[in-house]
Order: sequence, then C-alpha cells, then structure tokens
Amino acid sequence: MNPTISVWILGDQLLEEHPALAHTAELTTRDQIQIVLVESAARTKKLPYQRKKIVLLFSAMRHYAERLREQGYAVDYVMARSAGAGLARHVKRVGSTQLVTMAAAEYSGRLFQQEKLADRLGIEVTVLPNTQFLVERFDPFAEHSTGKRTVMGNFYRQMRQHFDILIEGDGEPTGGKWNFDHENRKPYPKKGLETPAPITFEPDQLTRAVMEEVAENKAGLGTVEHFNLAVTHEDAQAAFADFVAQRLANFGAYEDAMSADNSILFHSVVSPYLNIGLLDPLQLVREVVAAYQRGDAPLNSVEGFVRQVIGWREYIYWHYWAQMPDLLGKNEWEHDRALPNFFWSGETEMNCLRCVINRVIDTGYSHHIERLMVLCNFCMLTGVDPAAVNAWFLEGYIDAYEWVVAPNVIGMGLNADGGKTATKPYVASANYINKMGDFCRGCRFDYKSRTGEDACPFNFLYWNFLIKHEAQLRANPRSGKAVLGLRHLDDEERERVCEQAAAFLKKLS
Repeated sequence: MNPTISVWILGDQLLEEHPALAHTAELTTRDQIQIVLVESAARTKKLPYQRKKIVLLFSAMRHYAERLREQGYAVDYVMARSAGAGLARHVKRVGSTQLVTMAAAEYSGRLFQQEKLADRLGIEVTVLPNTQFLVERFDPFAEHSTGKRTVMGNFYRQMRQHFDILIEGDGEPTGGKWNFDHENRKPYPKKGLETPAPITFEPDQLTRAVMEEVAENKAGLGTVEHFNLAVTHEDAQAAFADFVAQRLANFGAYEDAMSADNSILFHSVVSPYLNIGLLDPLQLVREVVAAYQRGDAPLNSVEGFVRQVIGWREYIYWHYWAQMPDLLGKNEWEHDRALPNFFWSGETEMNCLRCVINRVIDTGYSHHIERLMVLCNFCMLTGVDPAAVNAWFLEGYIDAYEWVVAPNVIGMGLNADGGKTATKPYVASANYINKMGDFCRGCRFDYKSRTGEDACPFNFLYWNFLIKHEAQLRANPRSGKAVLGLRHLDDEERERVCEQAAAFLKKLS
C-alpha cells in the first residue's frame, strides 16, 4: 500500500489550482492524498479581529473543503488550539509519511513551515514556492540587496513588460505612457455621483453557521450582521465581473475621491478575495485589459487598476519580504503616542475620521485613499506609535494580512521605515481632504482655518509637523515643495500653530 501524503492548505491559500495538489498528483494516486485545513484558535485570538473578516475566512475555508470533497479528495477539516496542534493530530490520525504545503505569505508562518514543522510532526515536510503573488514568479529586483531603495515606477514597468500587460509589439506601453495617474485624480463632485451598488451574496446555511459561531466570540471588532461577501470562487468571480461591468469605466477618474455617504464609489473591493486565493491577480488584470480592448472601459481606468494589482500590491509584498523581520519594529520618526480611543468607537468631532472609522467598524472596509490620507495622515501628524496603528489596521480590515498591512502602514502611510517603501511622508492639511471629498461639509470644524477655535485639527497639526521637522523635510527633495509653504507663516502664526497643536495633542493623550 502506498504511503499517505498530506497536503496542508492554509486558510489564505484557497487557490483553484493549488500547487501542492499538482505536486502530490505526480507522486501518488488521489486516494493516497489527505488534504488538511486547520482553523487555529490561537491565530484568530492574536488580535480582536473584525468579525466579518473571520466569517469570510472560515466560511471560505469550509466551502473550499466541500469543493475539494466534491472533486474526490479526502479532506480533514481540523479545529484546534493552534496550527501545529491541528497538524500533529491530523498526521497521527491518518498516518501521514510526508506533508506538502505552499509557502506562507507571512514571515512567521513561513518560518514555522521551513524550520519547525518537520521536527514538530516527525515526518518529511516539503514547502513549495508561493504562487499567489506574481513577484514570487518574477522578481524585478532579484539582484538588489534588501537594504537598497527601490522605486515602484521601475518595478511596475518591469512587471508589465515581463507579464505582457498593456504592452505593444515594440515593447512600449499601450497609449504611449506607463501610467495615467494625472487623469485619475478627480475629486468627488459637489453634486454627488450616481454609483452602482456592488453585488452582494446572501449567506447560505454553512455561512450562517459560521456567523453564529463568530458572534459568540466576545473579542472582536464590529458585528457579523449584514455579512454579504463572496465565499466561493464562483461568487468572487461574479463580484469581479460586476465591477468590470458596472464600475470599471469610472474607476480611474474617481479612484482617489472620497465620500461621506459612499465608501465604495467605483472601487472593485476584490482585495479580500485576492488575499485569500479566491481570485488570481494575473487573471484579473487580463480581464480588465480585455474590457479595454472591447471598448468597454477607458485606458486610464484599466491602467489604474492594473497598477494597483501588479504594481502597488506586488511592490508592497516585495517590500514586506525585503524588510522583514525588522519592518515590524521600524519607527524612524520616533513616534510613541498611544492610538486614540475613538479608533475603536468612532466617536470624534472630526467628520472624516468619524465616517471612515465607523465604516471600518461596520464593514471592515474603506478604500485606499481613506486609509492613507485620512487615517494614516492623522496618525502621522499626531505621532502615533507605528506598531499601534499597524495592529489596528490588522484588526479592522477584512483584507488585512501582515504582508500587506505592515509595508503599507509602517512603510508608506507612516514613513517609519526610513523611506524604503515610499520616498516621502504622505501628510496633508484639511485642504486635500476637502478637495477630494465631501467630509468637510458635514463637519463642525472649518477646513479653511489654520488656527482658532473652529480650525480643523488637520490644519494646525500639518503645519506643526512641518515646523517641527523642517530641517529633515527640507533635506528630502520630494518634501521640499510642501516645506516651502512655511514661508507664508510669520513667527507669530508659527507660535499659534504650535501652541494649538500642543493643546490638542495633550487632550488627545
């Protein structure tokens, strides 16, 4: 009798074509393959995660297990105190002689697989390369040392060329330009926008059972109520098709716009599915390119989406692995303030923060500009400890995993990694928030006032940040233009700015 080979599929690796299954198919017959998925209590209790994220993850895992059973695989779905304990129980029960798995996307998980798992299980462990990310198949900066600064523009061009995305026969970019960012910065119109509501999915019996289990867990952010996300490959593909048909055409123009009443606008909201393997990045970009070729979407929208998926997403993942494990402790600006309590309640007079935080609590989602230019901007200007902000993002978002949150928050949003991920701090006054959205219309603070009782805190905090770090910012060519604005503040106004910022920060603490 042939020995039993176990295939461990991680909860965020629910790929339609999983490399571990292809690998084991070459070694033995299907009846000698045992697939194991583990719900780890320790992993879900690491932080008080968004409850809708846990529902999405566990429901998707259980649906995936059913899919594999329908394909004729033996599947052992284990609930255990930890992944290690669950795997040990599985191996002992089925008598596995070998375990095959795909490399985890997160540092600690991969370290566990590569250095600890074989000893823990007492059998041979094969860790296959991760195929969820394009940069694992092609690394544009493979020859660079991990400490060398890389620029996303060059990274993105090489990814486009290697995977032949929006490239003409002569190797030049479609439309003659590598990006159309200047066409993708339309603010939210004063008269508002008509936006198609994204497709939603009614929870089936399996999902409802998961919702009941998660609702009983006292630790967590938000509720399971109104959960309506895709939990299967078919539904995730339907969600993406809905985006292509209904919102892609206007996505590019309004991808940076913000609205108090609409958290999605024309965004795809497919990151929760991409990040757990229900969708494939290369397939998505090829489908939006096909939409452009059919004449169903303009080039600026298609290129903007492509840049988010094979540019930004892959670049962030590359930086995660280039900077780990040191990234999690980075704090270049030496910020040490505790995260304000209203990040867990949404109770603040600042309308932009109130709206964005509450939608994160309620739905686990806000789009990328709200994350960067509202949440991270505020935390940067107030000097919040990057580790605390990183933890909150991990807790709050349905698409949050360490590989994407750490470089995006610690690196890009808070510039705490010494400028390796982003070359300048992304800070802005209330003027930017008012320009790009309608939050300021419903706020008690005045976005025009720099100081005074009604002045928006973003204003005096922004100018206080520039004053405090003027020398350091002047040394950065990309920050110089912003610092030049300080010439409009005389000594008296500088003093007022600093005094009001100090009073606000003292109260915030």
